[in-house]
Amino acid sequence: MKKTIKLERREAAHMIAAAIRKAEEIGVAETVCITDEGGFPIVLERMDGGRVTGPQIAWNKAFTAAGHKRSTHLFNQLPNGPALPGNEAFGIQWSFEGKFAVFVGGYPVVVDGEVIGGVGLSGGNGEQDTKCGVAALAALKELLEPEGYDVLVSADIKK
Repeated sequence: MKKTIKLERREAAHMIAAAIRKAEEIGVAETVCITDEGGFPIVLERMDGGRVTGPQIAWNKAFTAAGHKRSTHLFNQLPNGPALPGNEAFGIQWSFEGKFAVFVGGYPVVVDGEVIGGVGLSGGNGEQDTKCGVAALAALKELLEPEGYDVLVSADIKK
């Protein structure tokens, strides 16, 4: 019988390494943050040449994705993203002392249907951050699948 998985340093480091490999492949200096289910960093790494603002932005994205159980860009996705003016969550980005990120680059980590953490990226454009985030999720799937865990690999996670 498999046990319930917690996102810990082993998994987080594996995810970071995959995201950084993808960033190097596409030529962008990323900062990557992996958080636990509460949005607290397990591993955060800024690549050489990464922006000094990257660590806070990546953490904010991972915090939001883990805590609100959805990919951050879905808050503003047209036509009716909940954080757009006139919708139910408009203004949510000012919650948690400005730590709530509602733009591309944050993804919940979902294993066996449960959100166990978040991954946030900062440094590239939306497409680049997405490629690196999906690479991190795919690496976790590769690591955990042989142990019998099901990892969701998608840029559009909404739980």
